Amino acid sequence: MVVIRLARFGAKHSPRYRITVADHRRWVKGKCLEVIGHFNPSPSGKEVGLHIDMEKANDWIKKGAQPSDTVRSLLKRVQLAKA
Repeated sequence: MVVIRLARFGAKHSPRYRITVADHRRWVKGKCLEVIGHFNPSPSGKEVGLHIDMEKANDWIKKGAQPSDTVRSLLKRVQLAKA
């Protein structure tokens, strides 16, 4: 099964996440099929907190990829911001 999930990167006490599409059996930081966005839970200054390529996300979901609960809430946040 293909999943859309967060992969944690960044320093201690300063997490940053990549929104990745990967096989569910792979290690979270391991090889992924594609990176479709970035999430910074505590942006400072002019940094962007959330960026998701919605075209790619929708294409993967149409192909059967299952987003995690957190990614699903982030996708809803992006859709509300565009509306």
